[in-house]
Amino acid sequence: MNAKIFIAGSGGIGQAAGLILAQYNHFPCTIIFGDISENANKLAIDFVREGATHEVDVESVLMPMDGSTPEMDAILKKCDIILDCLPGNQAPRMAGLARQHQCHYANLTEYVQETKDIIEISKDADTAFVLQTGLAPGFINVLAHRLYEEFTEEFGVKIVNSMHMKVGAISKNAPSPHYYAFTWSPIGVATEYMKDAEIVRNFKKMKVPALSGLERIIIDGDEYEDNFTSGGAADFPDAFAGKVKDLDYKTLRYPGHYQWVKNSLSTITNSENRIKALENIMLENIPSVEDDIVVVYASVEGKDNNNRLRRKERSYKVFPGYVGKKRLRAIQLTTAAPLCEVAHMLLQHKWKGTILQSQLSTLDFLNGPFVTGVYGKYGK
Repeated sequence: MNAKIFIAGSGGIGQAAGLILAQYNHFPCTIIFGDISENANKLAIDFVREGATHEVDVESVLMPMDGSTPEMDAILKKCDIILDCLPGNQAPRMAGLARQHQCHYANLTEYVQETKDIIEISKDADTAFVLQTGLAPGFINVLAHRLYEEFTEEFGVKIVNSMHMKVGAISKNAPSPHYYAFTWSPIGVATEYMKDAEIVRNFKKMKVPALSGLERIIIDGDEYEDNFTSGGAADFPDAFAGKVKDLDYKTLRYPGHYQWVKNSLSTITNSENRIKALENIMLENIPSVEDDIVVVYASVEGKDNNNRLRRKERSYKVFPGYVGKKRLRAIQLTTAAPLCEVAHMLLQHKWKGTILQSQLSTLDFLNGPFVTGVYGKYGK
């Protein structure tokens, strides 16, 4: 079977997903890029064709700003999966098109309200809607879930004290005063810094303001600071209700960055759109770079059946790497590979309706061919 995969969004993550699917060829597929820009579509097609070491089947269609077009509808009717790499505010639109044309659907967005909207859209659907399946949310959640499974099985308990998930997409170098450089969407960074985070404290789910939980942590000998940001916990505050006393997701940065953000926020007055205002401040002061690093850390801690405190943890540091003949940034590798893994899983299983991160088979995902291509075999 030759699967038809529609990639909505021909930017950096969409290009990476297309190249990873084409180059590794874990299942035969035709890739169709969709974007509002003809030039972006052309760049994406060229990126995949030039990057792959063998002939690939790739095409594109121009997308409207809203809704669909007859040409796009005709293509979607023949597609098996929509991989949504568009900005998060477009996710309900693309999910609606997937429902209309009976395609499977998978997305990356950490946006909370849009995710709730898609859960409604996908109710009783005959195809599957896998939500929040990139890096964070996505890989980090499945990793933490696996640690919980190992902890409870090994130590003979059902309840743990804590589950902590931390991810940082950072630059190799980070000069003062902001100690940061953009490696992915500036609007995405501003959004996660401004919207409330969902956490669990003392078994109770709650919302806390973003950037209200500053702490320091050492991972593999390197010091970082972390803070609450929105969306990265996925559905875990609900899925682990009664099982984990304290649960949270935090974004890792180099020490000093969050103080700069706090100072910048203090200069925003009477703005109707504080997210856009923060994005503009950051764009004026923070450059974008290609040499990035993705740091991933998850831990589960609690007492074993002998009342001894234990912790299981796992960390990764991912650098840019080659797929075929193209060098991908770390954020591209770590975000696109989980999305491609879910596409692979969708073609193998007869899933229907909403599939949340807590519902994915942890070992099937972590030891799948696309994820192991970036993170290596789990457990090794």
